Amino acid sequence: MQPLILASASPRRRELMGLTGIPFEILVSEAPEITEGEPGDIVRENARRKALAVCALRPGRFVLGADTLVFAGGKPLGKPRDREDALRMLRLLQNGWHEVYTGICLTDGSREYLNCDVTKVHFVPMSEKQMLDYIATGEPMDKAGAYAVQGRGGMYIDRLEGNYATVIGLNTCMVRQMLEEAGLA
Repeated sequence: MQPLILASASPRRRELMGLTGIPFEILVSEAPEITEGEPGDIVRENARRKALAVCALRPGRFVLGADTLVFAGGKPLGKPRDREDALRMLRLLQNGWHEVYTGICLTDGSREYLNCDVTKVHFVPMSEKQMLDYIATGEPMDKAGAYAVQGRGGMYIDRLEGNYATVIGLNTCMVRQMLEEAGLA
């Protein structure tokens, strides 16, 4: 069997896939993303769009697409546009709970397996200085919700309810289950 194609530029997803032992290669998707709707629907549809866009480039190959969205205060939080946007997000997240949704699509263009997982995350209170110091590291700038649970942002998270890898961006248990369902594992 040819290696699975991961339709993602995320180094975090690449690292998580590497831990699975499943042979894969990377082909980044340029599919446009939706931003409106219910969080689970948004991430499933974005994952689907990414996977199908790469399927069009590699017909017959199995492609795995994924999308992650932080949802807090009734609003989706994508990647921050700039430092002020990162600060706005961290202010919203600190001292409270929020949800992280990750959608996954496995497809070869004819068969499609689609799923979503959600994990609740609790941030401790953060001072303005702590938020600014964290932003100054640059870590929040390419992360949904302006933080990395597996990085320095993890210092401000005291509880998770759900799958840790979902927060990073790829629930590998769910990936394994989807591969089994497709007869690939």
